[in-house]
Amino acid sequence: MSTAKVTYLGNLRAENEHLKSGNKFITDAPTDNNGKGEAFSPTDTVATGLANCMITVMGIKARDLQVNMDGTTAIVTKTMAADPRRISKIEVILDFPAGIEENARKILENTARTCPVLYSLHPNIEKVITFNWH
Repeated sequence: MSTAKVTYLGNLRAENEHLKSGNKFITDAPTDNNGKGEAFSPTDTVATGLANCMITVMGIKARDLQVNMDGTTAIVTKTMAADPRRISKIEVILDFPAGIEENARKILENTARTCPVLYSLHPNIEKVITFNWH
């Protein structure tokens, strides 16, 4: 079964539909590449996908460990390079709520560092992951 349908809407904008749920979002070309920058760019979705993957697999592990990580946030910074134009660096800063014990922290960090998106990104993309435990 297919995962998604992407429809070009014109003016460097695309609509993305998740086929199983019907959920949709749009992407725009960024302002530094001829676009309006009114939505996530395709490379923004890649960088943000890393943080989503990390939080999701940590959430699965946290549930198994009976650890509450509700309210965890991730700030994502994407850096582009030229010749060829590509993502050169993705930084993810994860902030966790208070009360997560040390041994659970280690397990969750390891889980995040082994998420499928991280393994799928090109090795030349620098990945800087920061875990802020409160």
